[in-house]
Amino acid sequence: MNRKHRLSSSTDFKRVRRTGKSYAHPLLVLIVAHNDLGFSRFGFTAGRSLGGAVQRNRAKRRMRAALHLYSASIAPGWDSVLIARPAILEAQWQQLTYSLEQLLRRAELMNDRDQ
Repeated sequence: MNRKHRLSSSTDFKRVRRTGKSYAHPLLVLIVAHNDLGFSRFGFTAGRSLGGAVQRNRAKRRMRAALHLYSASIAPGWDSVLIARPAILEAQWQQLTYSLEQLLRRAELMNDRDQ
């Protein structure tokens, strides 16, 4: 994912968490908020409830890879935070991609041509 499409500052993460709308799934939580940019940005988090650093980093890598499959069809103008839940560690790849697609559609971030 291109660097300009990433949320990196803690103030951006806090703004999205504070003002955004949340969509939950047993594997992931998606929080979305409008931005004033011509493109969408994403941030990834994994809390300590997932385990040690290896498990948390693996969960974030898997979320980034799954999002990459849908990056071309995501509508511009949104900041989003994806939060991993503990069930993501045992989930199959197909389950992860399906759950991410469901969340993106519920949040109406997918372009209409892809539905």
